[in-house]
Amino acid sequence: MPEPRWLDDQEQRAWRGYLAMSTQLTARMNRDLQQESGLSLSDYDVLVQLTDRPDGRARVLELADALQWEKSRLSHHITRMRKRGLVDREEVEDDARGAFIVLTKEGRQAIEEAAPAHVATIRDLIFDHLTKEQVEVLHSITDTVLARLR
Repeated sequence: MPEPRWLDDQEQRAWRGYLAMSTQLTARMNRDLQQESGLSLSDYDVLVQLTDRPDGRARVLELADALQWEKSRLSHHITRMRKRGLVDREEVEDDARGAFIVLTKEGRQAIEEAAPAHVATIRDLIFDHLTKEQVEVLHSITDTVLARLR
């Protein structure tokens, strides 16, 4: 078995900084979004996926794939969102096992009301404190890592 390629000090600082930033950013955005709108970050993510589609609907498996969630996690979350009237479920006529998750009027209203404060939080926590060059570097890094993950 080959010897592991341990992270050097600079890589270790970058990696641990990234993990801390990711954890704290997610927690802060979730907390702020919840306080401002009553939506969780997961609710918001589902609603974004649906509002990005012209007809406001997606097959369950397409939605799970887009969110990178397990089907069971999505199913439980959709159940909670349905109880709050944010989404609905429609069976697919020609496929007894398939279903669409559909954005409701209430769901569209919820995301439209939540979006301005959410983007203000993102601006305040990230983009208002970065130079254009840093944003370009961040974009380059995310593109490179996401391409590798694909």
